[in-house]
Amino acid sequence: MIDHDLDLVEPVLEPLLACLDGLSAVARGLHPPALAGLVAGLAASEFRLKAAVAAHPPWPARLSTLGAQLDAAAGETASAIEGLRAAVGSGEAMPKAYRALRHLPRALEALYPLAGLIAAVNRFFLDPAGRDDEALQRRLLIPAPDHTGLMAFGDSPDSREVVWVYVPETYSPERAHPLIMALHGGGGRGRAFLWSWLRDARARGAILVAPTSLGSTWSLSGDDVDTPHLAQILEFVSAHWRVDPNRRLLTGMSDGGTFSYVSGLEPASPFTHLAPSCAAFHPMLAQMADAERLRGLPIHITHGALDWMFPVEMARAAREALSAAGAKVSYRELDDLSHVYPAELNGAILDWLDLADRSGRR
Repeated sequence: MIDHDLDLVEPVLEPLLACLDGLSAVARGLHPPALAGLVAGLAASEFRLKAAVAAHPPWPARLSTLGAQLDAAAGETASAIEGLRAAVGSGEAMPKAYRALRHLPRALEALYPLAGLIAAVNRFFLDPAGRDDEALQRRLLIPAPDHTGLMAFGDSPDSREVVWVYVPETYSPERAHPLIMALHGGGGRGRAFLWSWLRDARARGAILVAPTSLGSTWSLSGDDVDTPHLAQILEFVSAHWRVDPNRRLLTGMSDGGTFSYVSGLEPASPFTHLAPSCAAFHPMLAQMADAERLRGLPIHITHGALDWMFPVEMARAAREALSAAGAKVSYRELDDLSHVYPAELNGAILDWLDLADRSGRR
């Protein structure tokens, strides 16, 4: 992008990125007693974004598509902040806050097409290590190969059957790539939860798959329609891109984390590693699991001490029961984490995935 065009983009882009970082901090720190303070912390960046949008001239024709993406991202960001402000002090503060934060992934989705064009956006969509890796950033600004980037497979982007897939723009069929199957929480959608992992997948060269449960949540009772669906998705992805057979991670948040136990402990599960976060757990899951499947199975458990939906005692029980049954359990308990997804641990989980693979587990 030429300097003159950057001069038109930067006045909106800089406060927009600051607001998005602020919203990510709210999403990470969301806890009922902390909500008012978290929202107050957005005021300065929100003011700057509103002022920049109001003062910005119409986009020239050559930047109309780019400008439309920026405008969409800014609009979703403003809606998120306004919704959070309305939640503070209301009778339904947390449900309203969660609804407001649904605008965050929509803003990220609108902004992402600019990552291959604008250096600041390119850097924004990388994990902390990637933001210091200038060589990686240069590679990601080169036109990407076909069949890479963000894709949706299905008839409608909002249907439950659609599957969102991210294949890193650095993909090469010459090497096997780790795969992350990321399961959303109850009532969520893969389209939104994908953004919890995209930065890390992009920086690490991992293929990211974000399906949606076929029902209102994953098959935690009754007929299990989701496990065969996940297996079909994995088969499809593996047929089109080179997936490392020894690094196939099943992870999830809340109900998605619980289902990663339920499905991932099945004897025929194709996943080599499990990483449930903020998940419910009952010791019978370990007692009823196939002993051979559990023996040496790498499981990374993450939970928050402040979790108000699934108390942390569930995670502690999971650690004890699964370890006793022969699984190779790693456990992270975060003192400041409520019932939200701790994306800052994704890098550590991918490091663990690499180490567990080298340890010889198959």
